[in-house]
Parts: sequence; C-alpha cells; structure tokens
Amino acid sequence: MTQPSLITRDLTIRFGGHVAVNAVSCAFHPGELTVIVGPNGAGKTTYFNLISGQLTASSGQVIKDGVELTKMAPSGRAHHGIGRAFQLTNLFPALSVLENIRLAVQARAGMGWRLLRPVSHFRALTEKAEHYLEATRLTARAHQPAALLPHGDQRKLEVALLMAMEPDIYMFDEPTAGMSLDHAPEVLELIAGLKRDTSKTVLLVEHKMEVVRALADRIIVLHNGELLASGDPAEVMASQLVRDVYLGKSEDAA
Repeated sequence: MTQPSLITRDLTIRFGGHVAVNAVSCAFHPGELTVIVGPNGAGKTTYFNLISGQLTASSGQVIKDGVELTKMAPSGRAHHGIGRAFQLTNLFPALSVLENIRLAVQARAGMGWRLLRPVSHFRALTEKAEHYLEATRLTARAHQPAALLPHGDQRKLEVALLMAMEPDIYMFDEPTAGMSLDHAPEVLELIAGLKRDTSKTVLLVEHKMEVVRALADRIIVLHNGELLASGDPAEVMASQLVRDVYLGKSEDAA
C-alpha cells in the first residue's frame, strides 16, 4: 500500500450543541477511489466541506502529504492540490464553456483572471483548455454560454474545470444528482478515467448504489457524523450493521 495522500485525524465540527462530524479518522491513498455513503444527515457533505475548507474544524486535523491544512482557506488547500468540483453558479455563466475552462487554466498557471486581455495573448492556455474540452466531450459546446448548457453538460463542465486545476485530490459531491439516465454514464466514465492515474486520489459522496458498485475501490460509511465502517465495497456492503443502518434500506428501495 502506498503512503496516504490525505489523512483526516479525529476531524470534528460542532454547531452549537450539535456534533455534525465526530472524530472521523481516515486515510486516503493515490490510485484509489473512495465513495462516502450514509443516510441523510449522516455528515457526508459536512465531512467533505471540512476536507476542502468550506468549513473549519472545531478540532482534529486535515493533512495532505505531511502538510497540515486544517486552518487553511479553500484557496490555500487548492494550492496544495485539493480540488473540489466547481459549482457553475460560482463561475462565469455568461461566458462560453471554452472561456470558463481557459480561466481555470489561467488560475492554475498563476496568471489570475485577466479578463481584459485578448485571447491571442494566451494561445498556449487556450490550447490546453481545448484539450480539457475534448477530454470531457464538450468540444461541440465550446462557444455556448455556460448557463445555457443542459444539466448533464453542466456536470461535465464541472469535471473539466476541476481537471484544468490539475489537483492531486479530486472531490465530487453527488456528481450525477439530477442527471438523466442517458447523461449519467458519461460523467461516471470521466471520473473512472481520473482514477486510472495512480498518482491521483478520488473522493466521491454518493447515495446511488449502482454508482457505488461501478466505481468504488473502497467505501466509507458515516452515520450520525461518525465513521461506521471503511473497507472493501463487498465486505462493507455485506456487513449486517451497515445494512441495518443504510445499505440494506437502499437496496430494498432499488
């Protein structure tokens, strides 16, 4: 087993008297796709937000490659290689798909946004953006305003933007939520492609068991903010305790 790329150690957050995530310790490794599951209110997205920096832990640590990130802002964590899938509304919905990706490439290159500079000044960056367009099968949408994309293509754009930032850690929170059955496999195939790079670590919050089965190298189960189980998908899903809490109910409903 490789050395962990990311560790959470006794990670905890309290909101008043409510403990939303309680002393969760876990290690994530390069070349591994971990799916985080659990019933509603289990703390999955809160745990994600603690790792990516949208929330600051009450106690515990987030460590990447030996560097503690616990008190860093999301921008600092991004600089250290933690990438969280963008939400389209946080970007530039009036700009084209290509321009959105080019701006992400510029940011990764440390050039800022520089919105008023001609595209011709950034030909190499544009070519790199076109590479991510092709990789995510968005070339045909290159000049369409991002806000007008169908929902499935918006999700693909989120993947393209994250790829353009070239993180070591990829984080996706329910990437197929709201997608049609036709579009979901395309996004899942993109994520599966990311984990083939054994230098990258992929974390996924998901509740659809078919997605978990298709992608997971490992499953983490959260319940009431605590780590209930972690391990091989088949073994975790076979656990009676896990089935009683969550998986059994999901499979009965499927």
